[in-house]
Amino acid sequence: MAVPWEEYFRLALQEKLPAKIPEQSVDHFPPVLRLLEKRQELVDADRGLQAQKEVFQTTRAALKERWGQLEQKEQELKGSFVRFDKFLQDTEARRSRALRRAAQERLQADRREAEALRLRAQFEELQRERARLRCRLERLEPCARLLGRVLEQLPEFQEVPELVARFDGLVDMQAALRLTERQRLAELEEARARLQRLRDAGQSELLGQGQRRVQLLERLEAARERTLRWESKWIQIQNTGAEKTLLLGRTRIAALNLFQLVCRHKTHPPALDIEDTEGQLEQVSSLLTCPPTPRFRASQCLKSPGSV
Repeated sequence: MAVPWEEYFRLALQEKLPAKIPEQSVDHFPPVLRLLEKRQELVDADRGLQAQKEVFQTTRAALKERWGQLEQKEQELKGSFVRFDKFLQDTEARRSRALRRAAQERLQADRREAEALRLRAQFEELQRERARLRCRLERLEPCARLLGRVLEQLPEFQEVPELVARFDGLVDMQAALRLTERQRLAELEEARARLQRLRDAGQSELLGQGQRRVQLLERLEAARERTLRWESKWIQIQNTGAEKTLLLGRTRIAALNLFQLVCRHKTHPPALDIEDTEGQLEQVSSLLTCPPTPRFRASQCLKSPGSV
C-alpha cells in the first residue's frame, strides 16, 4: 500500500530530529541560541528531506521506468505466449489433419486391397466358370448337332431354343405329374390308414358296447331282483301294518269298553275324549288299584275284556 508524501516526510523528520532534548541544556543555552539551533536543525532536516526526496524521486522514476520495462516485457511475453499457443494449435491441427489423412489413406489402401482381393477372386471365379462352360460346350456339342438334325426333321420348330423350350415344358409337366401322382398316392395311403384306424376303432367300440350291454343287463337283473325283494318286503310290511292296525283297533275298543263300564259305576265320570285311549286306561288302572265297593267289584271289571 502506498504511503502519502506528508506522512513520509513527517516520519523522515522525526528520524532526523533528536528524540528528546535534555533538560540540562534548557537552562544552559540562551533562547536565541536554542532558536538558532532549532533553525539549523530545521535547515539540516529540510536538506536531508530534500535529499531524500530527490533520492525518492530518482528511485521512483527508476522504478516507474522499470515497471514500464516489465509491463513491456509482460506484453511481449503475452504476445509470445499467444504466438506459441497459436503455433501449438496450428501444430496440433496440422498433426490431426496429418493423422486423419494417414488414417484415410490407410483406410483407402485397405479398401483398395480388399477390392483388389475381391476382383482377383472374382476373376479366378470367372476363369473357372469360363473353363466349366468351355467343358460343357465341348460336352454338349454333339447334342447341338443332334438338335440341329432333329430341327431339320420337325418343320413346326424354327429355332433350337423353341425345341428346347418345348422339351423343358414337357419335362416340367412330367415332373408336375409325377409330383401329383406322389401326392395322390400319399393321400391314398393316408386314407387307407385312416380307414383302417376307423375300422379298428369301430371294432373296439363294438366290443366296448357289447361289454357295456352285458354290464347293463347284469345290473338290470340285479335291479329286478332287488325290486322283487323290496316288493315282497313291502307286502310283508303292509300285512304287518294291517295286523298291527287291527290289533290297535281292538285294543282301543277294549279300552273304551272298560272305560264305559267303569263310568257306569262312578258317580261323577270323567269327561274324556273317545280317542284318548291313554286317559281311559289310566282311569281303569286307578279303579283297579282302589278298594272294592258294594256297587262294583273287580270281577266285573275283569269280565268286560273277555266279553269283547
